[in-house]
Amino acid sequence: MRAYVVERPEAAFSQVELPRPVPSAGKVLVRVHASGVNPLDTKIRAGKAAHAKQPLPAVLGLDMAGVVEEVGSGVTAFRPGDEVYGMVGGVGGLQGALAEFVVANADLIARKPKSLSMREAAALPLITITAWEGMVDRAKVHGGQKVLVHAGAGGVGHVAVQLAKAFGAEVFATVSAEKRRVVEEFGATAIDYRAVSAEQYVVQYADGEGFDIVYDTVGGATIDASFVAVKRYSGHVVSCLGWSTHSLAPLSFRGATYSGVFTLMPLLTGVGQAHHGEILREAAALVDDGKLRPMMNERPFAGTDLDAAHALVESGALGKVVVDL
Repeated sequence: MRAYVVERPEAAFSQVELPRPVPSAGKVLVRVHASGVNPLDTKIRAGKAAHAKQPLPAVLGLDMAGVVEEVGSGVTAFRPGDEVYGMVGGVGGLQGALAEFVVANADLIARKPKSLSMREAAALPLITITAWEGMVDRAKVHGGQKVLVHAGAGGVGHVAVQLAKAFGAEVFATVSAEKRRVVEEFGATAIDYRAVSAEQYVVQYADGEGFDIVYDTVGGATIDASFVAVKRYSGHVVSCLGWSTHSLAPLSFRGATYSGVFTLMPLLTGVGQAHHGEILREAAALVDDGKLRPMMNERPFAGTDLDAAHALVESGALGKVVVDL
């Protein structure tokens, strides 16, 4: 099969021929139609994501959408011809999705949303699972709440905004001035984080009390701002980039709580993989109900454009790019 390999950190992708994999028990073989390039993918390629535990050389690529080609023994949820999507590899020594075929644990995938193309579906898995685990699983978002999403125009951020809206919350999102229209189109009130401080926007948008949920998708100083912006007693801060060192005093003095999100854990440990499939099934229903849609790159990328696709994501111009395979 055709595959794209990175031999060493920061090296260019090279096209190679590899043996077509065979699905073992509980797994499916998927013919990949499209794969998403996330910021995490670029960090793995650069050798800057030790937590992903992906030694090079390797076939990278976390996300994919495609068609089931073959199923292993014991798989009853899927059959050849099913259109599916999921986050299935590219970490923990697993072959990634930047190949003609990939073997995936059946628990990790779901039927793709009927209303989306393969390219659109491939944009969703990692960012949707990450947003869902924080907003729904950890923070238990519901109607009547005020929710703040940091970097609401980013990959995880724009999904988190839509999930909070879908569950009935009033949503606010920090963005740069040039990206305010993005979050407004998803139904959020835009906050220019460069123009106002956390203390100021808490007064302006949360009655000085703080937000019920604050989802940090940036890390660093934004976590500290989140601790200031969260509501007293009942507030909940969630972060998918909470890896640095912070004082918990502002959070503690508000009597609020914090949760971390580590989306790769089921892939790295094998524990909890079925929940990823469950999330993607729920997300597909929201998509087909018109409550969730991915941001897409207008420029098409092919497998031979992988270096350019990674460069675009690394530049920060787009939170995610989809490559057609």
